[in-house]
Amino acid sequence: MDYINKLIQCLKSTQIYDCNGKSLDDYNYAIMKLVDLFLDIRKSEKRVFFIGNGGSAAIASHMTADFMKNGRIKTYSLFDKSIATCMGNDFGYEYIFSRPLELLASNGDLLVAISSSGNSLNIVNAIKVAQKKGLRIVTFSGFEKENKIISLGIYNVYVPVSHYGIVESIHNVILQQIVDVILENRE
Repeated sequence: MDYINKLIQCLKSTQIYDCNGKSLDDYNYAIMKLVDLFLDIRKSEKRVFFIGNGGSAAIASHMTADFMKNGRIKTYSLFDKSIATCMGNDFGYEYIFSRPLELLASNGDLLVAISSSGNSLNIVNAIKVAQKKGLRIVTFSGFEKENKIISLGIYNVYVPVSHYGIVESIHNVILQQIVDVILENRE
């Protein structure tokens, strides 16, 4: 029960920042801003790229499917084993997401970057490419507040704890909430 209480406490202390670093103090308001962003992506027929490593990769892969099926949003997975191993082998692991984004992403698409620590070089490199190509960016991070991606998105979700399981669980819950709101309010 202590774990669940800690998880709930961390969820309650999760912060969502805008691109100016201003905290969106009202959680429901912040979630609706994220929902509106995804709905705008759908309406404009743009694509969403979810990226992450380890447990965050599992979240990204799961959300790629959920946002496509339940959100009716064009999503694209960068987790094909052949692509990931090719990019890692030929360019280095730090470029497994940025190199495909250089070819696949277009202005106005959305990159959802999930990194528990917020310091993974392959995530940072993908965000840099996304910025150059005019993608909208949402970051999900945790651990230290001074992590590398916390201020790089138009919205930045930050879980203030250094515990992989809790950070990943909260990232998953928030993304699931967004797609569930979209599903429940089908247009």
